[in-house]
Amino acid sequence: MELRRLRYLCAVAEEGHLTRAAERLGIRASSLSQQIIALERELDATLFVRTQAGMTPTAAALALLPHAHRMLEEADLGARAVRDTVDRPLRIGVTPGAPPSVLPALYSKGAEIDDVSATRQLELLRRGALDAGLLALPEDVDGLRVVVVSERPLGVLVSDAHPLARSEDVGWEDLTGLDLLLYERKLAPGYHDALLADCAAAGWRPAQVRAGPPRRSLFVAELRHGGDVVALRPREEPAEGLRWLALREAPVVQHALVWDPAHESSDRIAALV
Repeated sequence: MELRRLRYLCAVAEEGHLTRAAERLGIRASSLSQQIIALERELDATLFVRTQAGMTPTAAALALLPHAHRMLEEADLGARAVRDTVDRPLRIGVTPGAPPSVLPALYSKGAEIDDVSATRQLELLRRGALDAGLLALPEDVDGLRVVVVSERPLGVLVSDAHPLARSEDVGWEDLTGLDLLLYERKLAPGYHDALLADCAAAGWRPAQVRAGPPRRSLFVAELRHGGDVVALRPREEPAEGLRWLALREAPVVQHALVWDPAHESSDRIAALV
């Protein structure tokens, strides 16, 4: 199996849509479709159920995906091992929602930025597959050096059609009866649990905690059209159709740069921020 086709398989499975996957990969949808069909012929198995709504992985695809991820990761590690023999840019994992004030500093110093969940960052850091990570605290960072680079109060993100959107700021009592849209716990369990604990301490228990999709565009779409649902996020320019509201007595989210203090480039990493 070609690595290229396995990469295409993973992209289609993650996006659930051929056109979106093709845009992400930078190829034509027709070319992507042909490559998926070629992989199906090679394996003599149907990998996706194709509908007008998108592409649904079959049992065969779901069985193959974990192996595909591992093969792609090992190939990437091999390529990076070669690059490590020469002066190379630092590899930094960044979670969705990372403070925009910090990212320009990373880019300006030539770092390679990967969009990676907190859980995955910590796994890759301990394997040496990432040089540093930028994530929200708390997480299990035992043994790693931790430098807090941002502290921002949380606010309430709502659809601009929601009744709360007419307010300048809100209190916890205004959230009574509303659902909370939050990413899946496995992506960042420490921060996930801490946020829910902060909500409970403030007297708000969401009617339901909805597991939102990790991709920002899909998360925004669900929040925009999800009815009585809010998200808790630091202030930033909201996407179209959303409004950010200040939250009285809001908890503060800390983002930190974390890395192995024994890393050969520890001084370079510390100088990033």
